[in-house]
Amino acid sequence: MSAGCKDCWSKAASFDIAMAYQPIVDCETGLPFAFEALVRSSRGESALEVLARVDADNRYAFDQQCRVAAIEGAVAAGILDTGARLSINFLPNAVYSPVACIQLTLKTARLTGFPTERLIFEFTESEEFADTGHISEIVASYRKMGFATALDDFGAGYAGLGLLAKFQPDLIKLDMELFRDIDASLPRRLIVESIVRLCAKLGITLVAEGVETAGELSGLRDLGVRYVQGFLLGPPAFKALPAITMPEVHALGDLPVRLSA
Repeated sequence: MSAGCKDCWSKAASFDIAMAYQPIVDCETGLPFAFEALVRSSRGESALEVLARVDADNRYAFDQQCRVAAIEGAVAAGILDTGARLSINFLPNAVYSPVACIQLTLKTARLTGFPTERLIFEFTESEEFADTGHISEIVASYRKMGFATALDDFGAGYAGLGLLAKFQPDLIKLDMELFRDIDASLPRRLIVESIVRLCAKLGITLVAEGVETAGELSGLRDLGVRYVQGFLLGPPAFKALPAITMPEVHALGDLPVRLSA
């Protein structure tokens, strides 16, 4: 084990955290495709409260502990009985070696009985990456190890399509600003429609994250978006897997032309 790994593991108890879980729903079945693990303090404080304590000196330890807490908490909450995958947010800048930094995750999965092929690792494009080549290496390495990767907040961050041109994750999570009120906005409908086609051609699974209304859900389903996440279908539940509410959706037909977004 390298000195870096020892340092990560030895500091892994430095954060007092727990996880909330939110479903990513397969609209064709009404079942959870995955649950995303969202960091909280052990007292249920928000992610912002926790992340405010993360800096360059402790982000390695934080990233390691989040992975452990996500798996252990999901198994304790009953994810093994659902068949759903587990999506874990990670900090690309905290991964100095994809193979070395995954060892504690693999050990935790083995001890809890969680199948590693059901793991998804999310990173966000809202974080400015100094080295996109490093991100590409992580994605490629995780794919070889049988994990899926997801690009979160697509369309809201620094890189956008430029990042996608350099490497392709297994999933893209569409930022909610691109489809907010899509049932009443032709520009948003056309933008999402183009992303749906692009993902289909690249073999990337598209997830719409942040769905809040039945109209948005209908608009997304109308365009062929199968996987959705948001308060409409199930809010995050602290240390638990929430029940899914699947509203009835109706085809919207042609939308009237609007000049506003």
